[in-house]
Amino acid sequence: MNDAPMKVLISDPLPPQTREILEKAGLQVVEGADQVDASLGSISGWILRSGTQITAEVLDRAPGLKCICRAGAGVDNIDCDAAADRGILVMNTPAANSNAAAEQALGLMFALARNIPQGHLVMTEGGWGRKELVGIELAGRTLMVLGLGKIGRRVCKKANALGMTVVACDPVVGAEVASSCGAELISLEDALGRADFISLHPPLNDSTRGMVNDEFLARCKDGVRIVNVSRGPVIEEAALLKGLDSGKVAGAALDVYAEEPPAADHPYRQHARVICTPHLGASTVEAQDNVGTQSAHQVVAFLTEARVEHAVNAPGL
Repeated sequence: MNDAPMKVLISDPLPPQTREILEKAGLQVVEGADQVDASLGSISGWILRSGTQITAEVLDRAPGLKCICRAGAGVDNIDCDAAADRGILVMNTPAANSNAAAEQALGLMFALARNIPQGHLVMTEGGWGRKELVGIELAGRTLMVLGLGKIGRRVCKKANALGMTVVACDPVVGAEVASSCGAELISLEDALGRADFISLHPPLNDSTRGMVNDEFLARCKDGVRIVNVSRGPVIEEAALLKGLDSGKVAGAALDVYAEEPPAADHPYRQHARVICTPHLGASTVEAQDNVGTQSAHQVVAFLTEARVEHAVNAPGL
């Protein structure tokens, strides 16, 4: 009889308490992206963030794998259907970093409205440029929140507290949910025609990939400002650049990109109307601790008690 402890792989950086929780539960832990190939044949659990890609081919090399936990919300880097076909549970930690991402969205919105990065750059170069950096106020403006998951709902509440008029679009959420976070649920068509700011929070799937395209932008108000802390591929980059160049889009603040990191010469990096940050949505001390702790507890619960939390696929378990 094999009494060796089950092994869990942590392939992306997470705080030390992630490992400590697993080991306290009697699980063996292997850490590091460089350990993936050598560990696949022996792992029972896998914790990762957005830096690891799990494909069907990778899953075929992990015959003993029982569960995967995404330390964060998005699971587009995991082939969840392939995992389900192999009887592997996929979980995420949807609430652990939602406040951090919502605050990032609001921070980028302020930066767009008040030209904060441009003002800092002028000052570092010895200039002043105050007259050229007149911005707008958020209070009284209309914000469209696209996607009312945990992050989108927090953005609604925070924007509502700032005195913004908040409208929301989500095909699977009812009006009472939107109302509970200070938003009016309306159609996409109506929202695009009203929004001064658009904050994107949809999941990435076949229906949302490239949804911000020429047609989407043509239906927006002139001078709309767009914030994206969700997933880069929901924006069709060529369409956004065209909208920025024409002035249809007054500005875009982006934390995520179709390819990460974007190329050093990517047009976003030097565009006068674009504010870029390097995928910092969940990069707070609190969020890092939360996703590490929660993902470890969920893996322990499943491997030691067969208890499922926050499942995102439906394997034949």
